[in-house]
Amino acid sequence: MNEDALNMSIRKFLKKVGITSQREIEAAIRQKTEGDQINGQSSFVISVHLSAPELGLDHKIDGKIELE
Repeated sequence: MNEDALNMSIRKFLKKVGITSQREIEAAIRQKTEGDQINGQSSFVISVHLSAPELGLDHKIDGKIELE
């Protein structure tokens, strides 16, 4: 196993996940705020499910996003 190649591959995947996730979250927030569907709400719960069945990886990450 080439540690450098592994590290770069993981970083590339995580960068893609981070950028895509941020865009999707921002778009969802904009859509809800334009439709006045988040009135008075200053935060919301969010989660990500990370899985790699071939590795036996199944991990959920919970969080909270603050709007103000």
